[in-house]
Amino acid sequence: MNFMIRSIFAGALLAAAFAASQTAAQSTPAYPTKPIRMIVHSPPGAAPDVVARIIGERLGLALGQPIVVENRPGASGSIALAAVAKAEADGYTLGTMSPPQAVAPSLVPQLPYDTARDLAPVLQTTRAPMILVVRAGSPSRSLPGLVAAAKAQPGRLTYASAGNGTPQHLAVEAFKLRAGVDIHHVPYKGSVAAVTALLGEQVDLVVTTAVTVGPHIQSGKLRALATTGPTRMPEFPEVPTLAELGLTGFDVRDWQGLVVPARTPRPIIDRIATEVAKVLEQPEVKDRLAGIGMEPVTDSDPEAFGALIQSELARWAKVVREAGIRMD
Repeated sequence: MNFMIRSIFAGALLAAAFAASQTAAQSTPAYPTKPIRMIVHSPPGAAPDVVARIIGERLGLALGQPIVVENRPGASGSIALAAVAKAEADGYTLGTMSPPQAVAPSLVPQLPYDTARDLAPVLQTTRAPMILVVRAGSPSRSLPGLVAAAKAQPGRLTYASAGNGTPQHLAVEAFKLRAGVDIHHVPYKGSVAAVTALLGEQVDLVVTTAVTVGPHIQSGKLRALATTGPTRMPEFPEVPTLAELGLTGFDVRDWQGLVVPARTPRPIIDRIATEVAKVLEQPEVKDRLAGIGMEPVTDSDPEAFGALIQSELARWAKVVREAGIRMD
């Protein structure tokens, strides 16, 4: 009798568990069931756009729904992130994020969203160190020589950037603060224009990605003095890092990642993060990213990317304050 009672009781428990699982499955809608838009903070053809399209193409195949890239450049990327923050938190809107958007809260008056409150991190997708270069004919043949020249005549040397708040701008300002030098900033509209100004002898130096200046270094038109990452670049193993040259711990890299509206269900965030991580492991994707000077980040997750965003917000707020950076 006891055995029969236990059997009936166990059967009832199994039936209840099955019914509960069926109810949960029915209450959790399938995802995704329609196209997903990815709002990109740069114009078509710029690095964030290219990275978004490389990832979006393979992510769409993995999820079984197309990823529609929507470009919304302007205001240090805040226009794009404002659109993401205001979207439905249902997993059908992704946004790209990079250093300019980490510095935007310190530069853009009355930002239309709160980065920590209104956005949820998914994962970091790429990173790229930069290279400090001068013209081949520059009297500064090494970083110590450049620092000595800048200290001898404060404000005389000039550097070009891709614009206020860009990684190229922030890297030099961080370098100036650490090295104790005064070098005048001349913003241009994009990295190509900045490098063209350097080649045309309109400025004295530029810090930018290897994909932009690599050909000019190899042709002998530009001289690389240092790189901005924690380790030497495989493409230029003979070029030391700024950390090696005395700026201990210096690490400024361009990076990109994906965010979604806050309150997006965690299972959806995890699904996207998992599929993007798989995409970044694909050899063809790695090759395509390497072709534009980007290294895929294959060990990121929502927590790691959230920690990076918070550290970058604090870091660049300090640099903006100490260097007196303005948007104009």
